[in-house]
Amino acid sequence: MVSTSSPSGQALEDGVVFCRVSSWITGTRLVSLPFADHCEPLLNDLGEYLDCTHWLRAECDGRVWKYVELRPLFPLPVAGSGLRRSQRYCFHELDTTPSLEHIFRRLHKDSIQRRIRRAEKERFGYEVGRSEPLVEAFYRLLRITRKRQALPPQPINWFKNLVAAMGDHLQIRLLRKDEIPVAAILTLRHRATVVYKYGCSDERFHHCGVMPLLFWKMIEESKAEGAESIDFGRSDFDRPSLIAFKDKFGTSKRLLQYYRYTTSVKEGAELSWDPHVMRQLLSVLPNSVLTTGGKLLYRHMG
Repeated sequence: MVSTSSPSGQALEDGVVFCRVSSWITGTRLVSLPFADHCEPLLNDLGEYLDCTHWLRAECDGRVWKYVELRPLFPLPVAGSGLRRSQRYCFHELDTTPSLEHIFRRLHKDSIQRRIRRAEKERFGYEVGRSEPLVEAFYRLLRITRKRQALPPQPINWFKNLVAAMGDHLQIRLLRKDEIPVAAILTLRHRATVVYKYGCSDERFHHCGVMPLLFWKMIEESKAEGAESIDFGRSDFDRPSLIAFKDKFGTSKRLLQYYRYTTSVKEGAELSWDPHVMRQLLSVLPNSVLTTGGKLLYRHMG
Protein backbone atom coordinates (compact mmCIF):
# COMPACT_ATOMS: atom_id res chain seq x y z
CA MET A 1 0.00 0.00 0.00
CA VAL A 2 1.04 3.62 -0.52
CA SER A 3 0.23 6.62 1.65
CA THR A 4 0.00 9.72 -0.59
CA SER A 5 -1.59 13.14 -0.74
CA SER A 6 -2.19 12.80 -4.50
CA PRO A 7 -5.91 12.55 -5.43
CA SER A 8 -7.26 9.26 -6.78
CA GLY A 9 -6.76 8.85 -10.52
CA GLN A 10 -3.96 11.41 -10.73
CA ALA A 11 -0.19 10.91 -11.03
CA LEU A 12 1.60 10.32 -7.73
CA GLU A 13 3.51 13.36 -6.52
CA ASP A 14 4.57 11.91 -3.16
CA GLY A 15 4.19 8.70 -1.23
CA VAL A 16 5.40 6.25 1.39
CA VAL A 17 5.33 2.55 0.52
CA PHE A 18 4.23 0.06 3.20
CA CYS A 19 3.54 -3.63 3.54
CA ARG A 20 1.18 -5.03 6.13
CA VAL A 21 2.67 -7.99 7.99
CA SER A 22 -0.05 -10.15 9.52
CA SER A 23 1.07 -12.78 12.01
CA TRP A 24 -0.48 -14.59 14.95
CA ILE A 25 3.04 -14.87 16.43
CA THR A 26 4.53 -11.41 15.99
CA GLY A 27 1.36 -9.37 15.53
CA THR A 28 0.00 -7.27 12.69
CA ARG A 29 1.97 -4.17 11.78
CA LEU A 30 2.66 -1.77 8.93
CA VAL A 31 6.32 -1.63 7.84
CA SER A 32 8.15 0.41 5.21
CA LEU A 33 9.51 -2.04 4.10
CA PRO A 34 9.82 -5.59 5.50
CA PHE A 35 13.11 -7.36 4.71
CA ALA A 36 14.57 -4.08 3.40
CA ASP A 37 17.40 -2.35 5.25
CA HIS A 38 15.94 1.04 4.38
CA CYS A 39 13.10 2.67 2.41
CA GLU A 40 13.11 6.45 2.06
CA PRO A 41 9.74 8.27 2.28
CA LEU A 42 9.16 10.17 -0.99
CA LEU A 43 7.77 13.38 0.48
CA ASN A 44 8.33 16.98 -0.56
CA ASP A 45 8.35 18.86 2.72
CA LEU A 46 7.78 18.73 6.48
CA GLY A 47 4.07 19.43 6.08
CA GLU A 48 3.55 16.34 3.94
CA TYR A 49 5.59 14.29 6.41
CA LEU A 50 3.48 15.41 9.38
CA ASP A 51 0.25 14.80 7.44
CA CYS A 52 1.48 11.29 6.63
CA THR A 53 2.42 10.46 10.21
CA HIS A 54 -0.92 11.82 11.46
CA TRP A 55 -2.75 9.46 9.09
CA LEU A 56 -0.52 6.53 10.12
CA ARG A 57 -1.20 7.14 13.81
CA ALA A 58 -4.95 7.28 13.21
CA GLU A 59 -4.83 4.05 11.18
CA CYS A 60 -2.77 2.28 13.83
CA ASP A 61 -5.09 3.39 16.62
CA GLY A 62 -8.22 2.46 14.67
CA ARG A 63 -7.08 -1.02 13.65
CA VAL A 64 -5.45 -3.98 15.35
CA TRP A 65 -1.95 -3.01 14.24
CA LYS A 66 0.83 -3.54 16.73
CA TYR A 67 2.89 -0.67 15.35
CA VAL A 68 3.83 1.34 12.26
CA GLU A 69 7.52 1.47 11.34
CA LEU A 70 9.49 3.72 8.99
CA ARG A 71 12.99 2.72 7.85
CA PRO A 72 14.43 5.86 6.22
CA LEU A 73 17.99 6.08 4.99
CA PHE A 74 18.29 9.58 6.44
CA PRO A 75 17.10 10.89 9.85
CA LEU A 76 13.52 12.08 10.28
CA PRO A 77 12.29 14.75 12.73
CA VAL A 78 10.31 13.25 15.59
CA ALA A 79 8.86 16.49 17.01
CA GLY A 80 5.15 16.64 16.22
CA SER A 81 5.18 13.33 14.33
CA GLY A 82 4.20 11.00 17.16
CA LEU A 83 7.03 8.68 16.13
CA ARG A 84 9.78 7.49 18.44
CA ARG A 85 13.25 6.28 17.60
CA SER A 86 13.52 2.49 17.70
CA GLN A 87 16.22 0.18 16.31
CA ARG A 88 19.62 1.57 15.37
CA TYR A 89 22.12 0.08 12.94
CA CYS A 90 25.43 0.91 11.30
CA PHE A 91 25.06 1.58 7.56
CA HIS A 92 27.96 1.27 5.09
CA GLU A 93 28.24 2.66 1.56
CA LEU A 94 31.10 2.68 -0.96
CA ASP A 95 31.62 5.52 -3.43
CA THR A 96 32.62 3.92 -6.75
CA THR A 97 33.12 7.14 -8.73
CA PRO A 98 36.92 7.32 -8.13
CA SER A 99 39.26 5.27 -10.30
CA LEU A 100 39.50 1.54 -9.67
CA GLU A 101 43.15 1.99 -8.67
CA HIS A 102 42.15 4.58 -6.07
CA ILE A 103 39.43 2.29 -4.68
CA PHE A 104 41.89 -0.61 -4.43
CA ARG A 105 44.45 1.54 -2.58
CA ARG A 106 41.80 2.34 0.03
CA LEU A 107 41.27 -1.34 0.81
CA HIS A 108 42.89 -2.59 4.01
CA LYS A 109 46.32 -3.80 2.89
CA ASP A 110 46.59 -6.90 5.05
CA SER A 111 42.99 -8.02 5.56
CA ILE A 112 41.65 -7.27 2.07
CA GLN A 113 44.34 -6.50 -0.52
CA ARG A 114 46.59 -9.40 0.50
CA ARG A 115 43.68 -11.83 0.69
CA ILE A 116 42.44 -10.83 -2.76
CA ARG A 117 45.89 -11.56 -4.22
CA ARG A 118 46.00 -14.86 -2.35
CA ALA A 119 42.58 -15.89 -3.69
CA GLU A 120 43.53 -14.94 -7.27
CA LYS A 121 46.46 -17.35 -7.09
CA GLU A 122 44.12 -20.19 -6.08
CA ARG A 123 42.43 -19.99 -9.49
CA PHE A 124 38.88 -20.44 -8.22
CA GLY A 125 36.17 -21.01 -10.78
CA TYR A 126 33.99 -17.88 -11.01
CA GLU A 127 30.38 -17.59 -12.19
CA VAL A 128 27.89 -14.72 -12.41
CA GLY A 129 24.19 -15.04 -13.16
CA ARG A 130 20.82 -16.06 -11.76
CA SER A 131 20.22 -19.50 -13.27
CA GLU A 132 18.46 -22.18 -11.25
CA PRO A 133 21.73 -24.14 -10.69
CA LEU A 134 23.37 -20.95 -9.38
CA VAL A 135 20.45 -20.29 -7.03
CA GLU A 136 20.66 -23.85 -5.71
CA ALA A 137 24.45 -23.65 -5.22
CA PHE A 138 24.02 -20.30 -3.47
CA TYR A 139 21.33 -21.78 -1.23
CA ARG A 140 23.52 -24.73 -0.19
CA LEU A 141 26.14 -22.26 1.00
CA LEU A 142 23.50 -20.13 2.69
CA ARG A 143 22.32 -23.11 4.74
CA ILE A 144 25.92 -23.76 5.82
CA THR A 145 26.38 -20.13 6.83
CA ARG A 146 23.10 -19.79 8.71
CA LYS A 147 23.87 -22.99 10.60
CA ARG A 148 27.23 -21.52 11.59
CA GLN A 149 25.44 -18.37 12.76
CA ALA A 150 22.80 -20.42 14.63
CA LEU A 151 20.01 -18.90 12.50
CA PRO A 152 17.34 -20.55 10.34
CA PRO A 153 17.85 -20.00 6.59
CA GLN A 154 15.34 -18.10 4.51
CA PRO A 155 13.17 -20.44 2.39
CA ILE A 156 14.64 -21.17 -1.04
CA ASN A 157 11.39 -19.93 -2.60
CA TRP A 158 12.23 -16.48 -1.23
CA PHE A 159 15.29 -16.37 -3.49
CA LYS A 160 13.48 -17.92 -6.46
CA ASN A 161 10.82 -15.23 -6.13
CA LEU A 162 13.52 -12.54 -5.93
CA VAL A 163 15.03 -13.80 -9.18
CA ALA A 164 11.62 -13.85 -10.86
CA ALA A 165 10.75 -10.34 -9.64
CA MET A 166 14.11 -8.61 -10.12
CA GLY A 167 15.26 -10.24 -13.37
CA ASP A 168 18.55 -8.85 -14.64
CA HIS A 169 18.68 -6.44 -11.68
CA LEU A 170 19.76 -9.41 -9.53
CA GLN A 171 23.09 -11.19 -9.72
CA ILE A 172 24.64 -14.11 -7.89
CA ARG A 173 28.43 -14.29 -7.85
CA LEU A 174 29.85 -17.69 -7.00
CA LEU A 175 33.33 -19.16 -6.45
CA ARG A 176 34.05 -22.87 -6.88
CA LYS A 177 37.06 -25.00 -5.97
CA ASP A 178 37.25 -28.26 -7.93
CA GLU A 179 33.58 -27.78 -8.91
CA ILE A 180 32.55 -27.39 -5.24
CA PRO A 181 30.80 -24.08 -4.33
CA VAL A 182 32.84 -22.31 -1.64
CA ALA A 183 31.46 -18.75 -1.47
CA ALA A 184 28.67 -16.64 -2.97
CA ILE A 185 27.07 -13.20 -2.74
CA LEU A 186 23.72 -11.92 -4.01
CA THR A 187 23.33 -8.32 -5.14
CA LEU A 188 20.52 -6.13 -6.47
CA ARG A 189 20.77 -3.10 -8.75
CA HIS A 190 18.68 0.07 -8.65
CA ARG A 191 19.69 2.83 -11.05
CA ALA A 192 23.29 3.79 -10.19
CA THR A 193 23.43 1.82 -6.93
CA VAL A 194 24.32 -1.83 -6.40
CA VAL A 195 22.96 -3.31 -3.17
CA TYR A 196 24.78 -6.12 -1.40
CA LYS A 197 22.05 -8.28 0.16
CA TYR A 198 23.33 -11.75 1.07
CA GLY A 199 26.71 -13.43 1.48
CA CYS A 200 27.53 -17.02 2.37
CA SER A 201 30.56 -19.28 2.40
CA ASP A 202 32.19 -22.53 3.44
CA GLU A 203 34.44 -21.53 6.34
CA ARG A 204 37.04 -24.16 5.36
CA PHE A 205 38.07 -21.78 2.57
CA HIS A 206 38.10 -18.52 4.53
CA HIS A 207 41.89 -18.60 4.79
CA CYS A 208 42.03 -18.43 0.98
CA GLY A 209 40.36 -15.00 0.89
CA VAL A 210 37.19 -16.10 -0.90
CA MET A 211 34.91 -13.39 0.48
CA PRO A 212 37.33 -10.45 -0.12
CA LEU A 213 37.76 -11.70 -3.71
CA LEU A 214 33.99 -11.86 -4.28
CA PHE A 215 33.52 -8.35 -2.91
CA TRP A 216 36.29 -7.07 -5.13
CA LYS A 217 34.67 -8.75 -8.16
CA MET A 218 31.44 -7.01 -7.21
CA ILE A 219 33.24 -3.65 -7.01
CA GLU A 220 35.10 -4.12 -10.31
CA GLU A 221 32.04 -5.23 -12.26
CA SER A 222 29.67 -2.71 -10.68
CA LYS A 223 32.01 0.15 -11.59
CA ALA A 224 32.44 -1.22 -15.14
CA GLU A 225 28.65 -1.22 -15.51
CA GLY A 226 28.36 2.42 -14.45
CA ALA A 227 27.41 2.08 -10.78
CA GLU A 228 28.22 5.15 -8.69
CA SER A 229 27.84 3.54 -5.26
CA ILE A 230 27.54 0.19 -3.52
CA ASP A 231 25.16 -0.19 -0.60
CA PHE A 232 26.89 -2.58 1.83
CA GLY A 233 23.76 -2.74 3.98
CA ARG A 234 23.12 -2.45 7.68
CA SER A 235 25.01 -4.13 10.49
CA ASP A 236 23.90 -4.72 14.07
CA PHE A 237 26.03 -2.84 16.59
CA ASP A 238 26.53 -6.09 18.51
CA ARG A 239 28.46 -7.49 15.51
CA PRO A 240 31.65 -5.40 15.62
CA SER A 241 33.58 -7.90 13.47
CA LEU A 242 31.11 -7.42 10.60
CA ILE A 243 31.32 -3.62 10.94
CA ALA A 244 35.12 -3.83 10.92
CA PHE A 245 35.05 -6.06 7.81
CA LYS A 246 32.96 -3.52 5.88
CA ASP A 247 35.16 -0.67 7.13
CA LYS A 248 38.16 -2.36 5.52
CA PHE A 249 36.71 -1.85 2.03
CA GLY A 250 37.01 1.92 2.37
CA THR A 251 33.31 2.44 2.92
CA SER A 252 31.76 5.39 4.69
CA LYS A 253 29.46 4.60 7.60
CA ARG A 254 26.70 6.37 9.44
CA LEU A 255 23.81 5.71 11.78
CA LEU A 256 20.71 4.07 10.29
CA GLN A 257 17.76 4.95 12.53
CA TYR A 258 14.30 3.35 12.41
CA TYR A 259 11.13 5.02 13.74
CA ARG A 260 7.92 3.59 15.19
CA TYR A 261 4.51 4.63 16.31
CA THR A 262 3.02 2.29 18.90
CA THR A 263 0.07 2.86 21.21
CA SER A 264 1.03 2.69 24.87
CA VAL A 265 -1.20 -0.36 25.46
CA LYS A 266 0.26 -2.31 22.54
CA GLU A 267 3.79 -1.27 23.42
CA GLY A 268 3.49 -2.85 26.84
CA ALA A 269 2.24 -6.06 25.28
CA GLU A 270 5.28 -6.60 23.05
CA LEU A 271 7.21 -9.81 23.62
CA SER A 272 10.88 -9.62 24.50
CA TRP A 273 13.22 -12.22 23.02
CA ASP A 274 16.80 -12.71 24.15
CA PRO A 275 18.73 -13.23 20.88
CA HIS A 276 21.62 -14.94 22.67
CA VAL A 277 19.32 -17.52 24.26
CA MET A 278 17.58 -18.10 20.93
CA ARG A 279 20.89 -18.64 19.13
CA GLN A 280 22.05 -21.11 21.76
CA LEU A 281 18.86 -23.07 21.21
CA LEU A 282 19.09 -22.93 17.42
CA SER A 283 22.79 -23.90 17.36
CA VAL A 284 22.03 -27.44 18.50
CA LEU A 285 19.29 -28.10 15.94
CA PRO A 286 20.06 -30.21 12.83
CA ASN A 287 20.06 -28.59 9.37
CA SER A 288 16.75 -30.15 8.37
CA VAL A 289 15.01 -28.68 11.42
CA LEU A 290 16.58 -25.24 10.84
CA THR A 291 15.45 -25.26 7.20
CA THR A 292 11.91 -26.22 8.18
CA GLY A 293 12.01 -23.56 10.88
CA GLY A 294 12.97 -20.96 8.28
CA LYS A 295 9.98 -21.90 6.11
CA LEU A 296 7.65 -21.55 9.08
CA LEU A 297 9.15 -18.47 10.76
CA TYR A 298 10.12 -16.03 8.02
CA ARG A 299 6.56 -15.29 7.04
CA HIS A 300 6.18 -13.88 10.56
CA MET A 301 9.33 -11.74 10.37
CA GLY A 302 10.14 -8.47 8.65
